[in-house]
Amino acid sequence: MSSRHLSRSIVMQSLYEWDFFGKKKNLKEILERNIKEFGLGLKDTSFIYQLVENILNYLSEIDKIIEKAAPEWPLEQINIVDRNILRIGLSELLYGKKEEVPPKVAINEAIELAKSFGGESSGKFVNGVLGTVYKEIETTTHPPPEGPAKREGGGRVASRPEEGRPLK
Repeated sequence: MSSRHLSRSIVMQSLYEWDFFGKKKNLKEILERNIKEFGLGLKDTSFIYQLVENILNYLSEIDKIIEKAAPEWPLEQINIVDRNILRIGLSELLYGKKEEVPPKVAINEAIELAKSFGGESSGKFVNGVLGTVYKEIETTTHPPPEGPAKREGGGRVASRPEEGRPLK
C-alpha cells in the first residue's frame, strides 16, 4: 500500500470517528491516535494533516457540493463512510495541488477507499458523485466551443473575434 493511500485511509477512519460522534471529539487527537495505530510505516504525515486541514477549511462548501451532486440523497442520509470518502475526494479534486494529485487519481483513490471500507454499492456511488463534479469542473474550466454567433442582419461573427472584427 502506498503511503498516500495509507494516509487517505487514516484520514477516512479519523473523519468517520469524528463524524460518528457528531463532530464533538477533537479531530486532531483522533488523527494522532490513528496515525500511531495504523501508520507505523509512514515517514511523513504532512499529507494527512494537509488533507484534513483542507477538508475542515472547506467543509461547508464540500457538503453543499455533495448535496448538489447527489440531490436524491440528503447529506445526513448518506452512509457515514461514503460521506467522508466524498469529502476526501472532493477536497483533493477541488482544493488539492493538482500537480501532486491529478483529478483522475483523486477520484480513483476515493473509489478504492469506498470499495475497501464502504458497502456493496459505495464504489459506484462515490464514482457517480465525483464524476459529476469532475464533469462540471471540466465544462467550467474548458467550455465547449460556441457555435457561430449571430449579429443583427443575420451575418456570422467570430465567437472569439480577432481584433473585434466579424468573420466574412
